[in-house]
Amino acid sequence: MIFKRKIYNRFLAWKAESGGKKALLVEGARRIGKSTVVEEFAKQEYKSYILIDFAKASEDEKSYFHLHLNDLDTFYMLLSVQYGVELHPRESLIIFDEVQLFPKAREAIKYLVADGRYDFIETGSLISIKENVKDIVIPSEERHIKMYPMDFEEFCWALGEKPLIPYIRSCFDKREPLERSIHNKAMLLFKQYLLVGGMPKAVAEFVEGQKNFGAADIEKRDILELYRSDIMKIKAQYRAKVLAIFDQIPGLLSRHEKRVVFNRIVEGSSAEQYEETFFWLSDSMVCNECRRTNDPNVGLSLNESDTYIKCYLGDTGLLVSHAFDENELLEDEVYKQILAGKLGLNEGMLYENMIAQMLAANGHRLFFYTHYNEEKKRNDIEIDFIISNNSKTKYRMYPIEVKSGTNYTTQSLLKFREKYKSRIGECYIIHPRNLTVKDDILCIPPYMTICL
Repeated sequence: MIFKRKIYNRFLAWKAESGGKKALLVEGARRIGKSTVVEEFAKQEYKSYILIDFAKASEDEKSYFHLHLNDLDTFYMLLSVQYGVELHPRESLIIFDEVQLFPKAREAIKYLVADGRYDFIETGSLISIKENVKDIVIPSEERHIKMYPMDFEEFCWALGEKPLIPYIRSCFDKREPLERSIHNKAMLLFKQYLLVGGMPKAVAEFVEGQKNFGAADIEKRDILELYRSDIMKIKAQYRAKVLAIFDQIPGLLSRHEKRVVFNRIVEGSSAEQYEETFFWLSDSMVCNECRRTNDPNVGLSLNESDTYIKCYLGDTGLLVSHAFDENELLEDEVYKQILAGKLGLNEGMLYENMIAQMLAANGHRLFFYTHYNEEKKRNDIEIDFIISNNSKTKYRMYPIEVKSGTNYTTQSLLKFREKYKSRIGECYIIHPRNLTVKDDILCIPPYMTICL
């Protein structure tokens, strides 16, 4: 099943703007549909294409990169014969799939792009991991683009609900609530998205199985095993730490503070010992990391703290399968409870993970903020997420609090707004109710996160 993906339009823009002068490098976690959408793009937009999957490529194919880069006529002739595909200058695309598995091909991009005969797209994960780049010169002739699991809009398209999205965006722009029955429908779709996630194979199982959560869950558990398998292949010096964080993500997010407390993982451990761990999890895009900003100001990253990190799983559907074993999902009626909004603490964990996922898909780096009150001996301000408009001259930041329940206070957000009022554009609370304004704070339903 081929799903419509937004990234396709970015491929079109690259093709029109680049004119073959830059290769496109598509980065993303495993199983998010990179190869599928790139191959579909090749079929629709080029006269012919060759896809070289370096997870399966023979040693003969790999030898072409070592022996014939100084004779590109021979290089292309061998590829054409190997794949039985006729290549047409400026009308053919060559795809290097899973390019991180054969760094020499990535290094060759410099010469292949300079030759100018064909277009090139690379796909991969773990692109910046040291062992994948240590022996090559990184080509400057690459344009990087990040790809994420299917977002809420793409999920709605997959379920045949395309007209809903423009209506949601229109209501957000007008600051108006959705018509009540449409809001209920949108919330039901959001909860289905929460449970299934955005991994295309899981979504396909859900759609083809007439909305069968169990079929989607089987696919998601296979993906989680694949991620664990990837972790077991990394360097032994930080393998155990990556696995420890990956396995503990549901437990970390179920706590009130949700951040990683390093000495709870292994007694006596510190943030510095986990630097490579979070680099691997972030670079693989298995996780979305959220760092604390100490002084929310121009350039949130300038004031970030390496010692305070929240670690969200890159896909919330995977988190559901990671947090509950198969028996729990069925016996505890987790699907039913989430659809009815009655899961309690764990639902808050899933909501926050999903908002992190949706913000990341919109291109936002994730930051949070806490303020410790010495007098009260506790945090008196806690902001789940802060995003910014990235303007150099009219900088504004937008604090966000996530509430999975209908009963909550705005006290923390109001204190934050008062403290940093000159820098704030708008304040948001994301809650299960329809759009409303409370204490001059815009309270929006979670599906409207796509509008931020």
